[in-house]
Amino acid sequence: MPARLVDRSPVVPADQLVAQMVPPPMFDDVSFASYIPDPNEPSQAEAVRKAEAFAEKVGKIRQGKRGLFGKRTPSIGAGLYLDGGFGVGKTHLLASIYHRVAEPKSFGTFVELTHVVGALGFNKAVEEFSANSILCIDEFELDDPGDTMLVSRLLTELSDRGVSIAATSNTLPGQLGEGRFAAQDFMREIKKLGSIFESIRVDGPDYRHRDLPPAPEPISDTELEARAAAVPGATLDNFDALCEHLSTLHPSRYGKLLDGVASVFIENVHAVKDQAVALRFVVFADRLYDASISVTVSGAKLDEIFTQEMLDGGYRKKYLRATSRLLALSRFEVPSS
Repeated sequence: MPARLVDRSPVVPADQLVAQMVPPPMFDDVSFASYIPDPNEPSQAEAVRKAEAFAEKVGKIRQGKRGLFGKRTPSIGAGLYLDGGFGVGKTHLLASIYHRVAEPKSFGTFVELTHVVGALGFNKAVEEFSANSILCIDEFELDDPGDTMLVSRLLTELSDRGVSIAATSNTLPGQLGEGRFAAQDFMREIKKLGSIFESIRVDGPDYRHRDLPPAPEPISDTELEARAAAVPGATLDNFDALCEHLSTLHPSRYGKLLDGVASVFIENVHAVKDQAVALRFVVFADRLYDASISVTVSGAKLDEIFTQEMLDGGYRKKYLRATSRLLALSRFEVPSS
């Protein structure tokens, strides 16, 4: 009988929250050299060049943070903002920057960062990150004013202490013709920090779905249970029960929830009507994607979880990103026994 995620209640000690802020396993071995620019998208090759130059600049700033006898010398961190659509390799470039820069350093999504600050407290978070050469923030989000200003304040404090910042965000497909719309939003929201950031545009189609068919058809509950039982390390959960369980866990624990899981099977998937439930599932989908865990479902298709009303609302970017990632995970090869 497959294990159930709803039976797990992982705990992440506060002192491990910062230590676990590293790139997802799928980006362990990426580099600037392994990024293959699309020849039809010249912005990609330019983004690689500028990202690599930025990493070198961070190294020089880091060397200047401590002077003779270890005394700290005044310095201001550098900033880089990678702006583009879904699946164009921005996270690959961000992880490449992370790998090139010296320790100490941190890498996490915007959501993970807000969770860490919430768990540690603002002053403790500043203390923990201030020794960094760089803080890499994937999927910077502007849809929650409170979180945006909290992170803006954090980044201002860190930049003043010589910590460099690299961030990515997504421009929606419908906004790609509107120039640097997302970049302008970003610069406005981070206010004082805007002057240190160089904005780089990365264009191109979502690589996760190039030349691929639409969302796969769900399978029957009976077949789902049989497949789950045949996969060592698989979990099998009812969709509603899983969503309810996620509501009992702090989102910072979702990654730990998936430790050791080989494949996730979810039965009776359906459209979500409650926005809070939907947003928690977005974070869960991100952690699944970070861990490269295949997803197989019964019920509705994976691109039917978030309603059109939600897709038309303020969290549109989150839902589209989660759908893109869930579809990619649904095409992953399920481990065999």
